[in-house]
Amino acid sequence: MRVDAFDFDLPRALIADRPARPRDSARLLDVTGAAFADRGVLDLPALLQPGDVMVFNDTRVIPARLFGTRRLSDAPAGSDGVARIEATLHQALGLDSWAAFVKGSKKLRPGQTVVFSDDDDFAAEVTSKGEAGEVTFRFNRSGAGLVLALEKHGHLPLPPYMGREDDPQDRTDYQTVYARHDGAVAAPTAGLHFTDRLLEALDQRGIQRVHVTLHVGAGTFLPVKVDDTDDHRMHSEFGIISPEAAETIAQARKKGGRLVCVGTTSLRLIESAALPDGSVPAWSGSTDIFITPGYRFKAVDLLMTNFHLPRSTLFMLVSAFAGHARMQAAYAHAIAEGYRFYSYGDSSLLAREDLIR
Repeated sequence: MRVDAFDFDLPRALIADRPARPRDSARLLDVTGAAFADRGVLDLPALLQPGDVMVFNDTRVIPARLFGTRRLSDAPAGSDGVARIEATLHQALGLDSWAAFVKGSKKLRPGQTVVFSDDDDFAAEVTSKGEAGEVTFRFNRSGAGLVLALEKHGHLPLPPYMGREDDPQDRTDYQTVYARHDGAVAAPTAGLHFTDRLLEALDQRGIQRVHVTLHVGAGTFLPVKVDDTDDHRMHSEFGIISPEAAETIAQARKKGGRLVCVGTTSLRLIESAALPDGSVPAWSGSTDIFITPGYRFKAVDLLMTNFHLPRSTLFMLVSAFAGHARMQAAYAHAIAEGYRFYSYGDSSLLAREDLIR
């Protein structure tokens, strides 16, 4: 399918660079019925049914954007003798190794060392180099020690469209209240709207909640540079569905409950694991699932998600889920009504196309 079929014009003023305060005061476009309805995130419990089960991605964002230097062997006279690079980690390969997208990688070579701290104490060796600025680093920290070093020296990799650098407030804003497992380099942004009072309201409504983990990679920011969706390659991300989560989902579905994914990350993980009969087993592994119109959804009934970029894989996903023409109309409505877009923006609730009332 041609990528330009997923293009649309968005006024710059509608791109949110800070979240609504409080989080749950954001708007929510209800796309589950025949007509669109303008609501708020706090209306969510009333839009769901007792017995439904919601799936939340509990990954935690790490400060995965690093600024570093490497020593130059042929530095010109009068220079400081270093070359500067910017790295965004995007996939853990081991306790001390990460794949990264690197600006300034042209002259990086395997075996070289990049220093990421002023005191030269936090550093990594280049172990391999791929195409388009992809580099593999082996750090001089591992496991929890590496996370601590990233917390000290790294920056949150805010999406480029925010047009600003991260600051201390983002350490709270760009994290869900239920984040548990370190490893994401981009937030599962639909979950940013949830607060303790909203979660309590869902519980009171009889909505079940389960947590899964998909460590969102920086590949989610990459533009689609091909003309046809068949030619686009997704980067893989690691995910886990626990036996307990799988059992809760199975029991809810057995009683007629619907499966409601909070965010495209949860949906991609569920659909990666789901069997042809719609059941969702316990699962762990890497997924590079790429969902475009024509995909047959196996398990997910409803999706809560923010508003996505033009020509993005995520707008392709929601178009596959709720219908391409319907999502074009929904986004036109959202733009006309002044909804805020992207990671810190407003949200929407979508029904799978065959379930729209």
